[in-house]
Amino acid sequence: MKIVYCIAGTCHSGGMERVLANKANYLAVRGYEIVIVTTDQHGRQPFFPLNEQIRCIDLDINYEDNNGKSFMNKLMHYPVKQLLHRKRLESVLMREKPDVTVCMFNNDASFITGIKDGSAKLLEIHFSKFKRLQYGRKGLWRIADKWRSKQDENIVRRFDRFVVLTEEDKRYWGELNNIEVIPNAITYIPSEKSNLENKKVVAVGRYSFQKGFDRLIEAWRIVVKDFPDWKLDIVGDGEEYEKLKKLISGYGLDNSVALIKTKNNIGDVYRNASVYAMTSRYEGLPMVLLEAQSYGLPIVSFDCKCGPKDIIDEGENGFIVDDGNITLFAGRMAELMMDMSLRKRMGEKAGISILKYDETTVMGKWIQTFKSISYR
Repeated sequence: MKIVYCIAGTCHSGGMERVLANKANYLAVRGYEIVIVTTDQHGRQPFFPLNEQIRCIDLDINYEDNNGKSFMNKLMHYPVKQLLHRKRLESVLMREKPDVTVCMFNNDASFITGIKDGSAKLLEIHFSKFKRLQYGRKGLWRIADKWRSKQDENIVRRFDRFVVLTEEDKRYWGELNNIEVIPNAITYIPSEKSNLENKKVVAVGRYSFQKGFDRLIEAWRIVVKDFPDWKLDIVGDGEEYEKLKKLISGYGLDNSVALIKTKNNIGDVYRNASVYAMTSRYEGLPMVLLEAQSYGLPIVSFDCKCGPKDIIDEGENGFIVDDGNITLFAGRMAELMMDMSLRKRMGEKAGISILKYDETTVMGKWIQTFKSISYR
């Protein structure tokens, strides 16, 4: 079977890119022909290694060149790039003749089902239904986000299959006859867990509005007063680096909070921590929570849409805090920081609960889905 994945780029260190690399590698090793089509690669190498059998094609559309520009700038350039995108993607699909084309809810979602190359069309979403509204934008951007959210409801119905990550998000989409839940998989469950003795809290992700690290720093400002010997490491990179750095310095937290560049050996980050903290404003199914659990870390997370409710059993393997309640978030971190026996009890349960996200189990669901829509 030949499968084409469409994504903006594989050059970033984000969760969606990591999940795609894991799935593509799993399938390639098992004889599937995998092609990854990008729009914004700019000649850069994939951040996560890809099997040598996987072919990559970049359409050179470069939507990201307009990021950070004005509303009018995007209004002028986006339609032109959409036309070029459709023309070039249609050419690729007509040439490749895949059995299944997977859209990852990027800029091709609105038109890809209209390309008649003979492939089944599958849409997968890595955020929640409310992702656009959770950007928190104002003015014309807010109006556009509301309009596009409404359009999303129509777009998903056009696909042969629509895959969401959580049961929570499935409920938000209402009654759809093409919807299915397949979570992200954890590809590696380490034998060596954290001993939960280091006085360190860790968070991992892109320095962006979505990840809400400004909220984590606000919570840390409260908790560190009682735990001056504890450290917070925020591991990642991204556009809000300078903003976060100024926030840390402004609160006099330079000695207890570190912004650390993304590492390939992320296992060492989890293994050397004792608590994982997630303050995201929105998610899909956060890979960082699954990874943290695989290393036996107890979690404190805001109850954002979506993911935490599917992963964390409240009070068993972590704490779920009402979204935006920074004081309570700090309090839950403090509970874990002061009580090693609580950390170890929760960490042990985290190591057990992760097993339902085993790669073989999850990829079995994907393969069955591909077969059911391509042989229809």
